[in-house]
Amino acid sequence: MVTDNSGAPDAIAAAREVLPTLHKTAAEVDADARFPEESLAALRASGLMGLLVPRHYGGLGGTLDDLVRVAQVLAGGCLSTAMIFAMHCQQVDALVHFAQEELRERILPHIAKGKIYLASITSERESGGHLLTGASPLEPTADGLLLKRDAPVVTGGAHADAYLVTMRSRPESSPNRVTLVLVDRHQADVEFTGEWDSLGMRGTHSIGLTMRATVPTEQIIGEDGEFRRVAVESFMPLAHIGWSACWLGTATEALRELVTVLRSAKRPKSLDIGSDLLHERIARIRQRLELISAYLRLVTDEVADHRNRGKSLDSSQVQIHLNILKITAAELAYEVSDHCVQVAGLGIGYLRNSPIPFERHLRDLRSAALNYSNDRLLRATGLLALSDSAVGLI
Repeated sequence: MVTDNSGAPDAIAAAREVLPTLHKTAAEVDADARFPEESLAALRASGLMGLLVPRHYGGLGGTLDDLVRVAQVLAGGCLSTAMIFAMHCQQVDALVHFAQEELRERILPHIAKGKIYLASITSERESGGHLLTGASPLEPTADGLLLKRDAPVVTGGAHADAYLVTMRSRPESSPNRVTLVLVDRHQADVEFTGEWDSLGMRGTHSIGLTMRATVPTEQIIGEDGEFRRVAVESFMPLAHIGWSACWLGTATEALRELVTVLRSAKRPKSLDIGSDLLHERIARIRQRLELISAYLRLVTDEVADHRNRGKSLDSSQVQIHLNILKITAAELAYEVSDHCVQVAGLGIGYLRNSPIPFERHLRDLRSAALNYSNDRLLRATGLLALSDSAVGLI
């Protein structure tokens, strides 16, 4: 594994520089359910696409803490863009830690320069969103490994320069023998299917696609058939940490906007800033944000500590903490947004043409509990908790 990332002190400044672009385009991206091309272009130019690429490959050498902080900043402008960025970083982390050195040397410098935006293809019509099982097999040929994939949902897939794709290892393999493969866009025949007309997160443009490609075995990420290790050590922790940071960033922005309204001399007369009820509601909103932030910090530090010491994340306690982070952040961030709408009222909080996008935050954050479903994670966490008789709390 490559573990020389020591931090990116300029990353937050870079995120703040691109933030005006996100703010400017967020409403149009949401209204048209289109991919935030302007925001991605700004991220490419900023160097942030290489946030987690080690410096000796030309990247920023950022840490998990840098990812958390940058994702929060971006999510204050556009949650769709922030999630696209966080998921790209998830793919980058897998390459950094599990790709063969020759492949890292070929692709990571291009990611660092903003030339490659990575998307992931993990959903299947046959197996749904079950990350650790695969239906579509890799087929060995004289030219390499043939893959044929039909994915119902791929975030940003129509705009990606390359993909990390989960496949069943071979036609004769069991469904849990899953292999992760890098596919460059030029190596594949890709057709896009369906449309993305969602309640929220409309800018992710998560349409389906079918893919046919032949790739060399050198583009297998990790060991053939051993995607579970990549998932446990990289995919899942980066997802839960990155997503939670994004949700926290949007929920924090909602409270920031609400406080600005309440402190304004032009606030509606219906908002009595001296009201005890208002004070209690604001306190409850802040309480939820503090809880997400604190638990996110603890889990991020735990994962970083394990990585720094060369310890595996494949333990019941660590997996419980990661799952609970995702579940808690999804639930509480949505509650924050909902309460902000309630306090702001019909005119400011609920209308789509309000100058403050409370209703967009609400629609976007409603997806959090559905994005790798909380119900599924709760079931898995319950089973893990039954195996942890020591009850090792974080």
